[in-house]
Amino acid sequence: MPTFSNVGFTQEPVPFIDLVAQYQTIRSEVKQAVDRVFETQTFVLGDEVNLLEAEISEYCDARYSVACASGTDALILSLLAVGVGPGDEVITSPFTFFATAGAIHRVGAIPRFVDIDPTTYNMNPDLVEAAITEKTKAIIPVHIFGQCTDMEPLWRISVRHNLPIVEDACQAIGAEYQGRRAGVLGTLGCFSFFPTKNLGGAGDGGIITTDDAELAARLKRLRVHGDVGGYNHVEVGFNSRLDSLQAAVLRVKLRHLEAWSDQRRRNADRYSALLQENGVADTVEIPVTANGHRHVFNQYTLRIKDGLRDTVMQQMRDKGVGCAVYYPIPLHMQKCFDYLGYRPEDFPESNLAAQEVLSLPIFSELTEQQQDRVVEVLVEAASSATLLKIPAPQEQLRRAA
Repeated sequence: MPTFSNVGFTQEPVPFIDLVAQYQTIRSEVKQAVDRVFETQTFVLGDEVNLLEAEISEYCDARYSVACASGTDALILSLLAVGVGPGDEVITSPFTFFATAGAIHRVGAIPRFVDIDPTTYNMNPDLVEAAITEKTKAIIPVHIFGQCTDMEPLWRISVRHNLPIVEDACQAIGAEYQGRRAGVLGTLGCFSFFPTKNLGGAGDGGIITTDDAELAARLKRLRVHGDVGGYNHVEVGFNSRLDSLQAAVLRVKLRHLEAWSDQRRRNADRYSALLQENGVADTVEIPVTANGHRHVFNQYTLRIKDGLRDTVMQQMRDKGVGCAVYYPIPLHMQKCFDYLGYRPEDFPESNLAAQEVLSLPIFSELTEQQQDRVVEVLVEAASSATLLKIPAPQEQLRRAA
């Protein structure tokens, strides 16, 4: 079992994420890749993007990959490719980044939420079938924080109701379910290359994976205004092309992704062991990796129970330890989705998670000394906060149920 480093605690601030530390390990490779693009003066699509698509396909074990301008665009393009449009309904989770439901709205469809599993924070598949109506046209499971949704029940539902599955794998590149990679667990898989992701670019970027040749061809049309070549537009698409510079940087980083993911898991294991050793189980609930899953820990997300999350978070930040809440307001409670008519109590697990979750630094360059400092401050904050234990309204609601 890990113990605190005998070097002693660092009193230096611990950032939530340190992209500079990562860049320092690959600086020369990145500069060579960027110079190569400038030498060719090909800045949009081109060979670098083609090569990245091939390499992502190989990494995810997908037949095709189609790069685009962002993870959000990956979701929008995927929904359009499977025929989702105005008036249709798409089932997804209310506990995710806004883009998931935003993409559904942007194509004219209606988000229909189902609550989450309280252990993994992913969509609860047992609730999906009851949410299906004659207007349902797709399901978007979100592999939140780097762990895949329980997909086998969704596969059965997909077959029974002839519904495509669009994976929101934006936080889960390299994650696995029953030995298969995220991105090939549905009809289409969507990834984000936002800089803070496990595989992050030098700006926005995204990619879609699929085994369907017709869908891949349509996605390639949609990302260039529906053009099939020669300014022949067979449908109205978008301008959602990936820059060659982004592709070049991502190709460098992809070579290191497995090592970075392994280190994130080691960091997660060490956090969990240290927290278990330090007796805060009454207040802090550590993340769980479900059986048959490979978790890649885009986030290491705890629960701080009994309404104490905000107190603990503030104390940690006051002492220079980075931490963050993903996500403080579930989507069914966002003002822009008032028109959906949901009530706070409709999704109690999502509500409670929004009140309790707290993510710790988990980047692969995190040192043991930095981890020791994070745990030291967290344990101290959690211990002092327990003196103020007052159940949050959402916890009272769940207990009453």
